[in-house]
Amino acid sequence: MRILALMIVISISVFIFSIRDQVQELAKYGYPGIFLLSILANSTVLLPAPGILFVFTLGAVFNPIGVAISAGLGAAIGELTGYLAGFSGQAVVENYESYERVRDWMESHKNLRNLFILVLAFIPNPFFDLAGIAAGTMKIPVFQFLVFCTIGKILKMVVIAYAGATSFQWLLGK
Repeated sequence: MRILALMIVISISVFIFSIRDQVQELAKYGYPGIFLLSILANSTVLLPAPGILFVFTLGAVFNPIGVAISAGLGAAIGELTGYLAGFSGQAVVENYESYERVRDWMESHKNLRNLFILVLAFIPNPFFDLAGIAAGTMKIPVFQFLVFCTIGKILKMVVIAYAGATSFQWLLGK
């Protein structure tokens, strides 16, 4: 299944790259469009969305730094859904072992919470939703959560956008 999923991702990337001239027509939406797509891709809680795929591909079409900033800001705002689920007291993952471990770690390492949020936002992983929910249940100030989430997401998007730009340049032999 993992190989099939990887092949689908690669196929979609190649297809999007092959129609990059048409994607250029989407430039009228530009970075605001990337921002909005990123909000949508990251506003799912515990369900995967292909946000990284479009950042990878659009990094080859637009300026990778602009893509990273737009996507990172959108991703951080999208992650507020998990935070708000926890803040409202409706932690849909309570009694799940992974959630309990993340929450316990954040509770016992209060001085490292911000770094933990930043690192989990940077590393592509499914556990960031758990950190967002835990941050909400612990009533970490939303601005504090957003700042460190945004830094981590933008840094991750820089790596992904440049990887996309570099990969497609390599494929074209430039």
